[in-house]
Amino acid sequence: MFPPPPASFYGRVPPPQTMDHPVPMPLPHVPVRVHPVWAWSFHQEAACLRRFAEGARYVAVNVHYPGLVHHPGKDQDALTAEKRYAILKANVDVLKPLQVGIAVCDRDGKSEAWEFNLRDFRRHSDPHDENSLAYLAGRGLDVDTLANHGVDAWSLGTMLLNYSGLIGPWRGLSWVTYTGAYHVAYLLKIVIGGRPLPNDVAGFVGAVRHFLGDQVYDVAGMAAECPKLPVGLERIAAHLGFHPPWNSPRLAAAAGVRALQVFRSLEDGELRGKVSRYRGLLQGLHH
Repeated sequence: MFPPPPASFYGRVPPPQTMDHPVPMPLPHVPVRVHPVWAWSFHQEAACLRRFAEGARYVAVNVHYPGLVHHPGKDQDALTAEKRYAILKANVDVLKPLQVGIAVCDRDGKSEAWEFNLRDFRRHSDPHDENSLAYLAGRGLDVDTLANHGVDAWSLGTMLLNYSGLIGPWRGLSWVTYTGAYHVAYLLKIVIGGRPLPNDVAGFVGAVRHFLGDQVYDVAGMAAECPKLPVGLERIAAHLGFHPPWNSPRLAAAAGVRALQVFRSLEDGELRGKVSRYRGLLQGLHH
């Protein structure tokens, strides 16, 4: 159903080197740079991402989207995973993502992030939730500016799949997100060219493994088992001493940076040796 990248792609970016030493922890006092990406800078920043991705070990994703238009008829926690997925699929299939943040950490512990502003959404014709758009506007996201100057999602998906060097289980990367079912689902939708998501949980999990591999982690579930941590990604990152990213501290890339920082901190700290048990468990789908 979802073909792998063309054979020519595998020669472009070398496979990850075997790690015989741990990746250095990020320095909390060093802000991570965010590269805002618009139509005029897309090709330049795609090349920059590709170069940095050659040394990637960790990748985090966060997607801003225009809310939800399908809701559970009862408490989300009371639903089965299949029913949660049916609602997620109904939303992701009809809604258009607004912004994709991708944060990358390399073998030397250095991180950078890219914030792809997407142009496909139209407020007057596309389904959305007004409260969600108002919340994002309060954080600095202007959907009209996106429509006028952003990148189309198809171009982003093509670049990620065929050029970035981040997509494909052969890379052996660890993917990170926070409350990540929708973030991963939108990333999958973008990579498969906007086609509908798989019909059931098994198909979704299989597609995620096909494109991202089997090292996918949701920081929200990890942090929930650390009683000393506050609730909320920004609060957790601040509690651990991480400074906000610079260039775009409140939007999708910043959330990706914070998810990556918190994951690395928990992996090397409170949850050392226990991270594997969280593999593949996405909040909003599995719990």
